[in-house]
Amino acid sequence: MNTQDRSENKTHFGYEQVEVTDKEKRVAEVFHSVAAKYDLMNDLMSFGVHRLWKAFTIEYSGVRKGQRVLDIAGGTGDLTLKFSRLVGAEGQVVLADINDSMLKVGRDKLQDRGVGANVRFVQANAEALPFPDNYFDCITIAFGLRNVTDKDKALASMARVLKPGGRLLVLEFSKPASPLISKAYDTYSFSLLPAMGKLVVDDADSYRYLAESIRMHPDQETLKGMMENAGLVRCKYHNMTGGVVALHKGIKP
Repeated sequence: MNTQDRSENKTHFGYEQVEVTDKEKRVAEVFHSVAAKYDLMNDLMSFGVHRLWKAFTIEYSGVRKGQRVLDIAGGTGDLTLKFSRLVGAEGQVVLADINDSMLKVGRDKLQDRGVGANVRFVQANAEALPFPDNYFDCITIAFGLRNVTDKDKALASMARVLKPGGRLLVLEFSKPASPLISKAYDTYSFSLLPAMGKLVVDDADSYRYLAESIRMHPDQETLKGMMENAGLVRCKYHNMTGGVVALHKGIKP
């Protein structure tokens, strides 16, 4: 059980305490609400910098032709699109997301861009991945782990389906290193972000939850320890944009 998120039968939904059994439904409602304009909001919220964070993740993954890649919480498919080109016709990329609205948007977007037979779309819960042991060369989860109810269980599930020597990369909002950045980030997150959500998708609450979920997510060192507890080795992280975002990497021994 992840003590960062859970106490008895309660867990965090942003700052709110909810029943463990209710969190998945509440998170699903958020992403059903924002799916249609998810890409637009990502560009607006990050001033386009999310593309640089994802490009670094792709480069750092070391994915090569013929490999199998799992993109968990793959949403609208930014990483999957790049991975499909890297692995080529002999490789495979699985875009997995628990939310059917996000999965549909991602499938439509990638099919419009000509993604071929090397990509599969699977609706799946990160805590119980429906794949064989020792199957994937690389797993990524970008801006999705903080929405998972039991992060420890999800990390263990990811480790199970990785091949020995396979890599897990977790790209996620984290804790800014500087108090000055942290203060500016708080002002932006709790004032401008919900207002932007209201203006663009007529949904301030979902973006208020987004800001709160980031604050409740484990910090860099805590997440590194959780990955080690899941059985991964050589775990490390790279801070980006002053620690606003961190990319964690672990290897399956």
